[in-house]
Amino acid sequence: MHTRLRRFVALASGALLAAGLAFASPASASSLSSAAADTTQAQTPLVVNARWGGHPTFDRIVIDLQGNSPEVTVTPVAQLRYDGSGQPVPLAGKYFLEIRLHPAAAHDDAGASVYRGPKLQTIGLPKLKGLAMTGDYEGYVTFGAAFDTLPYYRAYALHSPERFVVDIAR
Repeated sequence: MHTRLRRFVALASGALLAAGLAFASPASASSLSSAAADTTQAQTPLVVNARWGGHPTFDRIVIDLQGNSPEVTVTPVAQLRYDGSGQPVPLAGKYFLEIRLHPAAAHDDAGASVYRGPKLQTIGLPKLKGLAMTGDYEGYVTFGAAFDTLPYYRAYALHSPERFVVDIAR
């Protein structure tokens, strides 16, 4: 009888332990994934402005951010196109740079724009001839810059406040 009692206690304990793990596992995984999603959503940097300026030896583009600095790529392209539609961007120039920030948004969670800068601007600096916001789509914010001559540039982030800078040598 003593052996039967031990077996019963062992089986019952094992069943309760297994049931407890089965119930705890999905809840933990679920709360972890939703917590990770909330963190990711809350940390999406916002693009709030774009500006430019001329200096004695270079022209500068500055993209102002709210939140952390996202990953940014600057790529020479043959032509600027609007994200989503693929339509050409009407900026005059022979050379173009695409500046793409990810993850980033130029709108809040309700879809309202937080971006205060120009959408399409002709600029008369020695190198920089135009700037356009070409997309705010699925976690990417994209800008295009136009030049008459091949741009030699340096791109980097600055902090406090957060911003991304492209310096174009004259």
